[in-house]
Amino acid sequence: MKARYQYRFYPTDQQQQSLSRLFGCVRVVYNDALVICKQSEKKPLSAELQKLVITQAKKTEARAWLSEVSNIPLQQSVADLEIAFKNFFDSCKGKRKGRKVGYPKFKKRTNSQSARFRIGGFSIKGDGVYLAKIGVVKPIWSREAPASPSSVTVIKDCANRYFLSFVVDVEPINVNAKNQSIGIDLGIKTFAVMSNGEKAFSPDYKMLDRKIRKLQRKLARQLQSSSRRHKTRIQIAKTHSKIADTRKDFLHKLSTNVVSENQAIVLEDLNVSGMLKNRKLARAISQQGWREFRVLVEAKSEKYGRNFVAINRWEPTSQTCSECGYKWGKIDLSIRSILCLNCGTEHDRDENASVNIEMVGMGHRHDLKCTSRDGKTTKVARPNEA
Repeated sequence: MKARYQYRFYPTDQQQQSLSRLFGCVRVVYNDALVICKQSEKKPLSAELQKLVITQAKKTEARAWLSEVSNIPLQQSVADLEIAFKNFFDSCKGKRKGRKVGYPKFKKRTNSQSARFRIGGFSIKGDGVYLAKIGVVKPIWSREAPASPSSVTVIKDCANRYFLSFVVDVEPINVNAKNQSIGIDLGIKTFAVMSNGEKAFSPDYKMLDRKIRKLQRKLARQLQSSSRRHKTRIQIAKTHSKIADTRKDFLHKLSTNVVSENQAIVLEDLNVSGMLKNRKLARAISQQGWREFRVLVEAKSEKYGRNFVAINRWEPTSQTCSECGYKWGKIDLSIRSILCLNCGTEHDRDENASVNIEMVGMGHRHDLKCTSRDGKTTKVARPNEA
């Protein structure tokens, strides 16, 4: 299986100019190819687009500066456009799962920039990485790459930080699991409540979120294309990156701990995009990163040889007693503790849901005593019937 290893690096002033020129050329080639596709009745093939926007464009005065950068990232830019169109067409035909993919859009200078080098355009030389027509850049090797990379992507994010992202082949890790299975219930106040009784609390983003709102109000009052507005935009991007890095660090540590200790991991298939339509909870839900956590757990489960199970989102995990199977029905979110009327057990709402998630995922729901109960309340007798 393939994995990405990302390292930060600090280019020199001359390398920053060369990278800025490279990002500009990649962006122009992508946008030129997209313009041709929009103007054509039938979308041209990738090879035809490369001849038009790279080979023939270099011979013109308007695009002669394309020869100043390596040809490999330019070709990869056209290949990226081909993938974007394939995803769009597959989404229209119903071949692609998930949300609908929109028509490819033009790349902007203010967004994050990237350029990809394949084998022949880069090489690792000692502690540095040589990039064609850029030079040797020295990343911070925070961890050792397990194998030689097949490609490297140079990234400049909105906060003006530079990264090298390597694609390498990794082998599955054989680690004995301590536990057989675990069920995880995701929430807002408590990020994850597990069936073994453990709880994981996400970092507090309130201070940084308040700072972003203040800077965004400041940005709305500033003039377009002014240096002060550009400075404020960079401050907003840096604050966003702090939140994203904090959340990513928390999710990586939690997912690694869960996957390494359990043989089977059961999660609930949450409709996160539907939950975000609730304007009162949208900000809190989006900051948690439930979808990102599921993606990390699923990917690491494959890496560690674990079983990942996602149960149906319509399973009444918070409406059923985990001890006897009695269904008490839907209750308000403000109620955090529940007393089962059938067996007399008092449950914490989230812990009860996590145990039910594990039983449904592992197929142990039939072991409960009252699984056949429908949970409907009986009618109250009228006064003349008493």
